Amino acid sequence: MKMFRDASHFRQSLRFRLVGLVGGITLIAIIAAWFISNNLIKSFYILDARNKLITSFDSCNQLFVDARGVPRRVEIAAGEIYEKVDNPSNATIFIVDYPNSKIYSSVVITDHIARELQELIDNSNLSELENADKKYKFVSHEDSFHLIGILDNGNIIIMERPLEQLNSSILFSTRLFVIVAVVILSFEASLVLFISGTLTKPIIKMSHVAKRMAKLDFDAKAPEDRNDEIGELGHSMNELSSKLENTVSELKSANASLAQDIEEKERIETMRSEFLSHVSHELKTPLALIQGYAEGLKDSVNDDPESREFYCDVITDEASKMNTLIMQLLNLNELEFGHQMLNIVRFDIMEQIQGILQANKILMEQKQVKLEKPEGGPVFVWADAFKMSEVFTNYLSNAIHYVKEGGVIRVTVEKLLREVKPMESEGRTDELVGDKNPFAPKEVVRVSVYNEGSVLSDEALEKVFVKFYKEDAARTRSYGGSGIGLSIVEAIQKAHNQDYGVYNEENGVVFYYELDASGTIND
Repeated sequence: MKMFRDASHFRQSLRFRLVGLVGGITLIAIIAAWFISNNLIKSFYILDARNKLITSFDSCNQLFVDARGVPRRVEIAAGEIYEKVDNPSNATIFIVDYPNSKIYSSVVITDHIARELQELIDNSNLSELENADKKYKFVSHEDSFHLIGILDNGNIIIMERPLEQLNSSILFSTRLFVIVAVVILSFEASLVLFISGTLTKPIIKMSHVAKRMAKLDFDAKAPEDRNDEIGELGHSMNELSSKLENTVSELKSANASLAQDIEEKERIETMRSEFLSHVSHELKTPLALIQGYAEGLKDSVNDDPESREFYCDVITDEASKMNTLIMQLLNLNELEFGHQMLNIVRFDIMEQIQGILQANKILMEQKQVKLEKPEGGPVFVWADAFKMSEVFTNYLSNAIHYVKEGGVIRVTVEKLLREVKPMESEGRTDELVGDKNPFAPKEVVRVSVYNEGSVLSDEALEKVFVKFYKEDAARTRSYGGSGIGLSIVEAIQKAHNQDYGVYNEENGVVFYYELDASGTIND
């Protein structure tokens, strides 16, 4: 099937059409030339044969007279015909001494030849030639071509040339013409095929580049190493690619902003009430501790310096936790209310992940973590690079705190296909999609962070992204966790309209998030 598709594609190509056009025109020209020459070649050969016979006739005239112009004896002059006469056509020459009924020739005169010559003389009106300027004329038969005339000495001359020789020459010329025409046509077709291939090769490359650009692969570049129109086309395509990349980036940012604006009015009241409720709940404990230890210092419960320093450390630590909590809440509030605009750009997620892993290397070494990093080259995505750094940092921080001593933290990056409604993924309406195939395949990049340790309960799996949720509150508080980090992840992913989640795996937990890949898979 592939062979038939390739053949069909070649027949529809510019290269094939160019070869067919030039070859067709050449073939028509050759056929026309052959038709014209085939009709003229016989006339040409006959004219050439007549001229040669005339040359032989003039040479015979000179042979039968001496230098003074006096006629020579017939029998003597006739014996020198084939030695001294210029006979370019190799015609058979007969000299007829009509009054004496003698025929002179180098060939044997048979009765049949004699009768033919007599018949030819009888059928020719020789009296007309005696008074004419040209004392000869041409006579054609089925198998021969004759010149009959009267020499200056009064003898009759007959020159015969068989038509078989003439026809052989015509046939040879025709065959030679056909062979030359076929050779020329084959050479021309090969030459045009080579030249057309040279011309269409860069166009084919540009076609492949254009297909990659249509899939939003802006790393594809058209060749610009030519100084002709094709080079200018390549330059224009590359400029278009750069502008298209900027436009797509702006559109994605605009689409993300529009999605936030649509949901903002519906979410704002609920988020305000939730915010106040959670803040009051989370601040209650540190405020109570600060108040209690401050009153203890005021009442001088313990007068020794060590106790006072402990009281002050508790107050400072709780105040620091409150400050961190408030900053996280403000950040989360801005995300959920859409006050933070997303700056959608195209960047290498692999490079970002490697940088964050390197920055947290010391923390992982302290817990003797066995880190398994993703391998491979660059993987480009569309997202807010700063916000994605915050998402991965939260996931990694969570993994470091919950991984068992000497356990494994594994980070993976993979590409997946998702079927997403065009109106949801690209901002288009259902009218543009139609009733057929309402889903458009889209390529996404999934980043997963696995930490070896205790698995989550079913309840925790459902609520882990809920603000202030803590499955193990004591352990969370021991390292300063507020239960907001994963809520920030959720807010960022929702702002990007991308998937995220968590699931248990054997001997551990996996958190993941997804982003738009830099290209789109089309049907």
